[in-house]
Amino acid sequence: MATPPIRLILLGSTGSIGVSTLEVVEHLETTTHRRCEVVALVAGRNAKALAEQARRHRPRAVGLADEAARADLGDLGDASIHLGEHAALEIIETFARPGDVVMGAMVGAAGIGPTMAAIRKGCRIALANKETLVAAGSLVMGEVAARGGELLPVDSEHSALFQAMRCGESREVRRVVLTASGGPFRTWPLERLRRATVSDALAHPTWKMGRKVTIDSASLMNKALEVIEAHWLFGLPADRIEAIVHPQSVVHGFAEFVDGSVIAQLSPPDMKMPIQCALTHPERVDGCANRLDWTRLRGLEFEPVDRERFPALDLADEVIRRGGSAGAVFNAANEIAVEAFLAGRIGFTRIHELVAEALDALPPQPLRSLDDVAAADAAARAWAEEQIASVVG
Repeated sequence: MATPPIRLILLGSTGSIGVSTLEVVEHLETTTHRRCEVVALVAGRNAKALAEQARRHRPRAVGLADEAARADLGDLGDASIHLGEHAALEIIETFARPGDVVMGAMVGAAGIGPTMAAIRKGCRIALANKETLVAAGSLVMGEVAARGGELLPVDSEHSALFQAMRCGESREVRRVVLTASGGPFRTWPLERLRRATVSDALAHPTWKMGRKVTIDSASLMNKALEVIEAHWLFGLPADRIEAIVHPQSVVHGFAEFVDGSVIAQLSPPDMKMPIQCALTHPERVDGCANRLDWTRLRGLEFEPVDRERFPALDLADEVIRRGGSAGAVFNAANEIAVEAFLAGRIGFTRIHELVAEALDALPPQPLRSLDDVAAADAAARAWAEEQIASVVG
């Protein structure tokens, strides 16, 4: 029986995950002869790159959040063009079908609404957007459970845990461990961290990512977001989710079972591996990601996270314990703080301080709908902006 084609809607097509996803699609079609139909492509501001992708993959629909950049799209033939902040949501509502794969690679809270709409449409969600589960995990996973849906992680660490945990039942998992490269500041003392510049923080030693994600990696906020995400993905409490520094970024995650056995997933730092895993699950086919060269692998190092220098993980544990809107506040305050750091308005260590203060200033509220998530998000952004302005001004 022939394998049905993959129908793909790609949200965030011009970012690093989106570009890698299209590389995987081309590989699957040319090397494995697995048919892939790119139904829609959605981007934020990079209209020229989006137009080039659209001419190559001929989607039925194209979405661009930045309406002012419409002219840069040019002539896309018969493709339906959607503009503005609701472009992704319009495309999901209009073009998504049950069984489609929706790659959620949009950055930030903007990905929450389209992801929820795709779940309700019966789509398989390949999730690369941490913020969706951090801010609205209870609602999203509740919707997945209610509809019998499928949500597969694309983050390399969560993909690793997803693969490792298939070696047993979830009730047999004692704990999971996410690995962190440690970023560019792994060995910096705290006093030097306070003087870190934007260029220092963007000099990641292992991964090539967008600016916001790279800053999150430098502060280990990305690992905090991943701990919260793992809580929702795998239904584990904070005390059964750990993080450890692993500079080589070869081991992406461990699952420790109650009998003491530990299963780890290893691969070079190449996002095409977890992307393909999500697109073709439960099959494994020939991949285009880099392969491990065991003859050149000289050692794997592991060390605990210094939580005095990197307190983000303590904040993640607090978010899980508080529940409700705490994740939305955490995520929104971090986004504003990162923007302010990139703009030179605050120092590097002020990022985690602002997030901690936001959590204390805005007690968690129950989440009953996405409106509650949006309200918490807006309140945290306004609060963080006010704090930054009061100092800078």
